[in-house]
Amino acid sequence: MKFLLRPGWLALTLLVFAFAASCFHILSPWQFSRNSEQSASNNALEASFTGNPQPLAQVLPNNAAPDSKTEWHVITVSGTYLPKGEVVARLRTVQGEAAFEVLTPFRTTNGVVMLIDRGFLKPDERSAVPPYAAPPTGVVNLVTRARQDETDPKHRTAFADPATADKLQSYVVSSQVVAQASKLDIRPGYFQLDTNQPGVLTALPLPQTDSGPYLSYALQWIAFGVMAILGWLYFTVRELKPGGALTQEPVHKRKSVAQILAEDDNSDQFHAPDPVHSSR
Repeated sequence: MKFLLRPGWLALTLLVFAFAASCFHILSPWQFSRNSEQSASNNALEASFTGNPQPLAQVLPNNAAPDSKTEWHVITVSGTYLPKGEVVARLRTVQGEAAFEVLTPFRTTNGVVMLIDRGFLKPDERSAVPPYAAPPTGVVNLVTRARQDETDPKHRTAFADPATADKLQSYVVSSQVVAQASKLDIRPGYFQLDTNQPGVLTALPLPQTDSGPYLSYALQWIAFGVMAILGWLYFTVRELKPGGALTQEPVHKRKSVAQILAEDDNSDQFHAPDPVHSSR
């Protein structure tokens, strides 16, 4: 078993068990957690189809941010739109097509400012934001769906330039980004309008309640880890048997037909009788 201590075998063993450990403790749990998040989101979405709308303070008290358990809950609010702080989210896709989303701050009757996603617009022939209707003025009653803020890995802020017709645009739908651009104190999360709500443009479609591939991915990573260990055990047992590739004792190879014939010829020449003596 001295081969187990050889550098090459130790490196292979380390690689195999490091891969298996990552499968069991990192990759598989990551997929399990994603499956749990997806299940929670699906449950919340399905519950919103049959649940009654509730006041904002009841679902998200103390300006709490929406999470996986409260996302998609249907919320009722009353207040006025603040179109001066409006931002358009760019580089969006809706059902596989390019789109913009219009984000408008909204001040409730009790003074809380929240971000309303009024829906989406399709780009015009120049891939720019087309003209769209302004939100209604005065106090309106809205039925919205709570959503979690998106995050931008690059932490880009909203911007306006001639290419955007001096209209503020952002790369994500985020209350923080709009709050920074509009100088308003906006509560965390944003709230999506359904069809037939005051100020809605084209309502965003609701996602399908599909569990996704995360559970199968998690099981696959477990299987890969098990296969790696079983493969290592197989080659270890094989090397313990005589004739293994790492065995120190040389293994006699089977002679070829040419080698056997050559040895026979040499043997015949060595044992051939002397012609002089044979004539006597």
